Amino acid sequence: MRENESEQSGLIHAFVLNGSGGARQIGYGDLHELQLAANESIWLHWDRSQPQAQDWLRRRSGLTAFACDVLLEENTRPRMLALEQEELLLFLRGVNLNPDAEPEDMVSVRVFADRQRVISLRLRPLRSTEVVIQLLLEGRGPKSASELLLYLAEAMTERVDDLVTQLAERIDAEEERIEGDPQSTLEHASMLCLRRQAASLRRFLLPQRELYGQMTRTHFSWFAEDDTEYWNELSNRLTRYLEELEMIRERVNLVVESEHRRLNQRMNRTMYLLAIITGFFLPLSFLTGLLGINVGGIPGAEFSYGFVVACLLIGSVALLQWWLLRRLRWV
Repeated sequence: MRENESEQSGLIHAFVLNGSGGARQIGYGDLHELQLAANESIWLHWDRSQPQAQDWLRRRSGLTAFACDVLLEENTRPRMLALEQEELLLFLRGVNLNPDAEPEDMVSVRVFADRQRVISLRLRPLRSTEVVIQLLLEGRGPKSASELLLYLAEAMTERVDDLVTQLAERIDAEEERIEGDPQSTLEHASMLCLRRQAASLRRFLLPQRELYGQMTRTHFSWFAEDDTEYWNELSNRLTRYLEELEMIRERVNLVVESEHRRLNQRMNRTMYLLAIITGFFLPLSFLTGLLGINVGGIPGAEFSYGFVVACLLIGSVALLQWWLLRRLRWV
């Protein structure tokens, strides 16, 4: 009954963190009379597309109208907003690992956090939250609201690491294939898709790195002492991923440029060969055409050895052309 009620209200997960790395799950009906102990925190994860979730956020969450409006915006980008009374709004992006979805089509999660509350909203499923939930159920999860933010951000960053590694392996395999077989043809569609994925990821990771940098400079009283170090480490990791994505884009450009250069060289060689053949046979075609015209007065028409003489003449011209081409080093 509790699960059905939560689903109908748009509440996906609700956990009360016990301050020791574990948590207990509660339902929507428990929220009204819930009393948190001093060492406890609550995490509410909502589906923001549900009208019931939006109604709860505006009427029962205790958030200001401004905070609700920002959390329910249709389009947003990774950013951080510090509110009054040491409240925080975070907008994060995670890799889209849903079926039939493009990984670079990032999934947005909006988070409100204060000393004992974390309210997160998403539109599409996000695997990173499942990772944090599993850690809580195993008793190895976050102990406070500030740690929960870190765990969510770290889980999202791990997914980015996996995707960047896959992109790098794809360009490595393509480079090795081309180097191993010079006659192979480049899959332009695959390379263009790879470059598009790298560009899309970089577009969202740049502001997210800035967000992590802002978190290192945010010092709320409910933050743990070492939170700054962890946020700084996440920022450094995103910097490394951005550099890797930029390198992937450059490598794709080099591979495509190399393929174009190779195709141009092959076309130039073909055109050069056709020009040599055309130049070689042009005088011969002229002679045969001239001797083949059907008019009177053709020399040798009545001579019994005229055909042999014509063949010898054409052969001599051919040998002379070959000698000239070899001397000029055109062939």
